[in-house]
Amino acid sequence: MAWREQIALEKRAAFRDWDYWGRPVPGFGDPSARVYVLGLAPAAHGGNRTGRVFTGDRSGDWLFASMHRTGFANQPTSVTKDDGLELKDAFVAAAVRCAPPANKPLPSERDNCLPYAAQEIELLTNLRVIVCLGAFGWDAAFRLLNVRPKPKFGHGAEHETDGITVIASFHPSQQNTFTGKLTEQMLDDVFLRARELAG
Repeated sequence: MAWREQIALEKRAAFRDWDYWGRPVPGFGDPSARVYVLGLAPAAHGGNRTGRVFTGDRSGDWLFASMHRTGFANQPTSVTKDDGLELKDAFVAAAVRCAPPANKPLPSERDNCLPYAAQEIELLTNLRVIVCLGAFGWDAAFRLLNVRPKPKFGHGAEHETDGITVIASFHPSQQNTFTGKLTEQMLDDVFLRARELAG
C-alpha cells in the first residue's frame, strides 16, 4: 500500500504531468459478462496511474488488442480511464488490487484482495468462464472456487468446476511477449475458446 502511494507521488518522468490514481484498482467491464479475466495486479505506471486495470501499460496493449480481435472489446487500446473502451460479455480484474513492488505480491496481499474478486464473481450471475493471465491468476481462481489441489498451470490448460471453466494463458507481460513465449495467436486462441465455452 505504501509503495503504491509512493510511486504515485514520485511518478515516472514520462507521466510527470499525470495525477496518479494511487489507490486500489477495481475490476471493470460488462455486468452481464459470461467471461471473467483475472490478471496479477495493476502495473505501477499503468493501472496505478490511470485507475483502470490493464490500462496504460504494455500488458494491457496486448490484452485489449486480443479482446478486440476476438469480439470482447469495442476498441484495441486502453490508454486512459475515459478513452471509450467498452467490454462486451467480459469483465477484467486483478487478483491483487494494488501495484506491488517488482510486480511480486505477497501471499498476504493476495489474501487481502481476493474477497473483492469473490464479490465481483458473485455479482456476475451469467459467469461461465474465467480466463487466468499467468500462474498467479490461475492460483487465485482456484482459491476463489475452493478447488484443492489446484490443477497444473500451462498455457491453454482448462478445468471445469461447478459450471465454470477456468482457462490458463501465459501473462501478456513483456517478458513473455518480447521472447515469443506468448504470441498474438496464442492469446487470441484462449479468448476464442472462452467465447466457445461461454455459449
